[in-house]
This record gives sequence, C-alpha cells and structure tokens, in this order.
Amino acid sequence: MALEVGIVGLPNSGKTTLFNALTKVGAEITAYASVTDKANVGMATIADDRLPRLAALVGARKITPAAVRVVDVPGTGAQLLGNIRQVDAILAVAGGFTDDADPESDLETLGLELLFADRDHVERRLERVRKEAKSGDPAVRKEAEALERLLAHLEAGHSLADWSEDVPPALEPLTTKPLIPLVNGPAGIDCKLEAELAELSDEEAAEFRDGPSALDEVTRRLQEALGLITFFTVGDKETRAWTLRRGETALDAAGTIHSDIARGFIRCEVIPADAYLAAGSHAEVVKRGQMRLEGKTYVVEEGDVLNIRFNV
Repeated sequence: MALEVGIVGLPNSGKTTLFNALTKVGAEITAYASVTDKANVGMATIADDRLPRLAALVGARKITPAAVRVVDVPGTGAQLLGNIRQVDAILAVAGGFTDDADPESDLETLGLELLFADRDHVERRLERVRKEAKSGDPAVRKEAEALERLLAHLEAGHSLADWSEDVPPALEPLTTKPLIPLVNGPAGIDCKLEAELAELSDEEAAEFRDGPSALDEVTRRLQEALGLITFFTVGDKETRAWTLRRGETALDAAGTIHSDIARGFIRCEVIPADAYLAAGSHAEVVKRGQMRLEGKTYVVEEGDVLNIRFNV
C-alpha cells in the first residue's frame, strides 16, 4: 500500500494548486469549503533519474515510478482535518504572494488547527469511552483515565508530540505526524506555475525551467521526513521503483510488491543500482561478482535492485 501525505492550508494558500501540480488530477479550486466537501485524492510520482536508465538497459516496455498517495483537505477545522488522520505525513502550505502575506503566522495558525482537531477528537473519544466504562470493564476504565490526562495535557496548550505516555492507537493523532512546511511564494515554490507546467510534457516543461522541478524538492523533503528509501525491480516487461521505510527488510520489500511473493519468499538477488548501471547488463554484474544472495532479514539499502525468488 502506498504511503499517504495530507495537504493542509488556510483559504487561498495554494494547497489545491499544489495538489494538482503533484498529482495532475485537475481538482476544482475554491476559496471556501464546508464539511460536506470531499477531500481530493491522487497519486504523486517520485522522480528518480536511475529508473529510466535501468529500464533502458533491459529494454523495458513499461516504466513505473514510485508514488505516494496525496489527500487534499478542503479547508480546516476539526471535522475536515479528521480526513487525514490516517496519513503518514502532512504538507502545510502557507501563501506568500500577496502584499499582506505572513507565511510564518499562517503556519503557526495551521499548527494550532491541528492541535484543536486533536483536542476535539480526544474529547469525543473520551465521551464515548466514559459511557462504555460504566460496564465496569477495567481496560475501558483505564483508557478513560488515560484520555482524561491526555485531554488536560492538550488543554494546557501542549501537543501529542510531547506526550510522555503511550497514545491510545484508536486516536490516530495529527500532531505526532511529520509536518513539512511549504511557502507558496517567492521564498518557496510557485504552486500555480508548477501546476501549469505539470500539464505539459516533461520535455516542454524542462524548457521553461531554469533548473530542476520545484516539485522534486517537495517529494525529496517528503522522503526525508518519512525516512524512505527507493529500491527497484528490473525486467523487460516492467522496470519499477518502490519505496520502503529505512531499516525495512527484503521480506518487507517482497510484501510491498505482492503478498504472495512475501509468503513464498526463498531468497533475494541484490545488485546496487550504481553497479548495475556501470556494468551495463545483468550478465556483466554477475561476471564482476557484484550480485549477492540475501535472506528475508536483509536490510534493504537505498538504490538496491532486487530480484526476489519465491515459490507459492
């Protein structure tokens, strides 16, 4: 399952424009939102110049980049922000193009909105658990006591990120997620320009840019915040990039590709992408002794090309 990132921002900050630039979905841009509005959802690809080069070595008929799922919340407030409780990271967008723009203040306001959303969520959870605790279940009573302490912590102006006890898993708090601030303005990224360039081919867009895409920097920061690495599967039918959390294993990589591959895992052929590209072919990599066999506990490294042998 792809990792998820939620985009939040105050009205007219450019967050939906950024969403369109990242996903090319073409979502409608509106100044105001209500609780009845649905979140926009799309996939944002992660650029990696190694992928087409690996594909060229084997004549791959299909090239598939790694991607993250992006959720654009149509506004702020406790109910709307609840739509991103299951995301892995949050992109907080602040407007910076108008004369009265104050991105730093806007980002502070967004942080408070997330805090208020968590407090509201804890209050509602506590109300339900208190009713259930009347049954006398010790576990439910224990959770109610923990939620009361947690609510007091939030009402004192603190976030769940600095809560010293375990957070009940049912809460899915917002303020413990990695938060990546982004200014839509001269000091940051021009979301409108990037959305317009996203409608062009890669070759046409490159002609209008002075350097690399600003969106590549956004996805790089997301990868860094989430602790992601990239691995590849290389074949003539499809050459593909995938993401894993840093420290995950060959078995995790197998499960990312398909659950059946993980279930029938035997061993894994591992080749560093740089070695593969330098050698020019799989046969030459093997000849140079740069391919090795690893078991399911092998910790996958950035840029590994994996060929997982399995039997179901």
